Amino acid sequence: MKKISLRLLVFLSLTLFSLSVSGEQKKTITIKGSDTMVILVQKWTESFPDKSVQFQVTGGGSGTGIAALINGTTDICSASRPLKPAEIQQLKEKYNSNGVEIKVAIDGLSVYANKKNPLAKISIEQLRKVFTGKITNWKELGGEDHKIVLYSRENNSGTYEYFKDHVLEKQDFDPAVQHMVGTAALVNAISKDKWGIGYGGAAYASGVKDLAVSLDENGKAELPTEANILSNKYPISRYLYFYLREAPKDETKKFVDWVIGKDGQKVVKEVGYFPLKKK
Repeated sequence: MKKISLRLLVFLSLTLFSLSVSGEQKKTITIKGSDTMVILVQKWTESFPDKSVQFQVTGGGSGTGIAALINGTTDICSASRPLKPAEIQQLKEKYNSNGVEIKVAIDGLSVYANKKNPLAKISIEQLRKVFTGKITNWKELGGEDHKIVLYSRENNSGTYEYFKDHVLEKQDFDPAVQHMVGTAALVNAISKDKWGIGYGGAAYASGVKDLAVSLDENGKAELPTEANILSNKYPISRYLYFYLREAPKDETKKFVDWVIGKDGQKVVKEVGYFPLKKK
């Protein structure tokens, strides 16, 4: 009886030890935020060489990801805009930290049109007038005589906020704008609407065409190519970010270091975004 009890005790001890070791080996890193960055983040997590690390990737918009970071429900926030002062203050009050900002890629903000639309270029000033309702017909831009149909990201999107701040100069969008949940949905809508126009990450421009963009009507219009974005010739580009509550450690640090390293930046280019400029 004592032998059986001893054997059982040893078996249970080894089993519990094995489960403990197994649990320690599997770390799940949660990443939540920018819809613009979802396809890039998913590709990063699939390509990360340490297969003992698991990932949970969700979108919802930069604002949603930042809220999750503040609430402690995600390890990493992916964002297509910088943190606002009020968000930094919330992190400071809750965690005694301003948060950690890590630039992970560069994105050109494309202006999408339907492939059947003959218009090839647009200026920043014209874009501002189009999305604030001051220009409502394609013929005012040199196109065909038809009403312009506006598509935008939703207001919890970092892309929406960037476009409003940098293109509209903080003016309100035309109330006629149709707000789409995610860039993929916006691109899909424009691909089916000859008279539609919208904006979003360069990597999503599949099934639609990019309009060349100039600073003003007399300036040279440029497409969001890597050369034009990295040389600052294309007028609408931005960094993409990871935000954390504190400096990354252990598996999270290994992942972040890999993302901004040579192999992670190769993935950036493969997906259709632009790698960080070499220092």
